[in-house]
Amino acid sequence: MSTTIQGSDGKSRCRWCGAAPEFLAYHDTEWGFPVSDDHRLFEKLSLEGFQSGLSWRTILAKRENFRRAFCNFDFDKIANFNEGDVDRLLQDGGIVRHRGKIEAVINNARQAKELVLREGSLAAFIWRYEPDVKQIAKPQTVSTSAESLALSKNLKKQGWKFVGPTTVYAFMQAMGLINDHVEGCVIRAEVERARKDFRRPSDSPVSRS
Repeated sequence: MSTTIQGSDGKSRCRWCGAAPEFLAYHDTEWGFPVSDDHRLFEKLSLEGFQSGLSWRTILAKRENFRRAFCNFDFDKIANFNEGDVDRLLQDGGIVRHRGKIEAVINNARQAKELVLREGSLAAFIWRYEPDVKQIAKPQTVSTSAESLALSKNLKKQGWKFVGPTTVYAFMQAMGLINDHVEGCVIRAEVERARKDFRRPSDSPVSRS
């Protein structure tokens, strides 16, 4: 089976973006483009956690509701959420009403605040796990990597929840730590240019221990 589909503009794209109408814009303008904004990084980690056991289409359709419910994923604000906020969110039909996942976002917001105090920014920490391009597997053929395993392990050690290696790998794909657009996808070259021009927040290598 081909790894690409042809869009209405006659250009080839990753096959997965044809699975739902809302995927095309996400694929063309977001997925794989490098991100250094802490709130966007926290948002994506949180939404990937909510996706666990569900489809990305479900989460993407509710994304604006999630943003409203979680203060645009400002982790400084979310860190102050209390049990009343959990109860409020459990009544919010616009999001996924799963107590464990909601409580995980609040917990992770508190951990993110602590991480920023130590590292300077969430981005500075996350981007230390950018893989060596020579070691990256063929696009869209794996669901974890040595780097996603290491990042997952470190986050869990710090007390984060719902950050398993598969969740973290999907996060890395989406936030541009790797370019996982398949060969032949028209967006792959755009992402590569964006990654080339991207100013990484940290160039320090990370310990794999």
